[in-house]
Amino acid sequence: MKLYGVVGWKNAGKTGLMERLVTDITGRGLTVSTVKHAHHSFDVDHAGKDSFRHRVAGATEVLLASRNRFALMHELRDAQEPTLADLLTRLGPVDLVLVEGYKRDGHPKIEAHRSVTGNPLIAPDDPTIRAVATDTPLDLEIPSFDLNDTVKIADFILTEVGLC
Repeated sequence: MKLYGVVGWKNAGKTGLMERLVTDITGRGLTVSTVKHAHHSFDVDHAGKDSFRHRVAGATEVLLASRNRFALMHELRDAQEPTLADLLTRLGPVDLVLVEGYKRDGHPKIEAHRSVTGNPLIAPDDPTIRAVATDTPLDLEIPSFDLNDTVKIADFILTEVGLC
């Protein structure tokens, strides 16, 4: 299973880039799964729903299934947050896993950067960032792409991981 990340500061365009990359790459006939890191508590179920009630009652895992999809929720309680490597073992086999976030992990990444945010680039101090997708011309020692040029960015990633 190949792995590539998309990182950047808040409002840099990471999620939009991820969405476009998944659409483009799956459109080429490859299978893609995604992992998204959240820096806050989140819920995928809602108060009053059966799955929510099971989790609040104390279940460690709640598997919600239908003929269209299934979702496994694992409540950590007071356990340590799992590593990216641990989470990847839970995924089924695919051609490529795209990871949004986990900027400090050692896998190869592309940085999403929007100049309007005023945030500094991460890439100059992080050798795992292989390219930058940006809305402004940059003078870098690594490749940079227009943030909206999904095809070129996808070509770069697929070449990097040996799927092109």
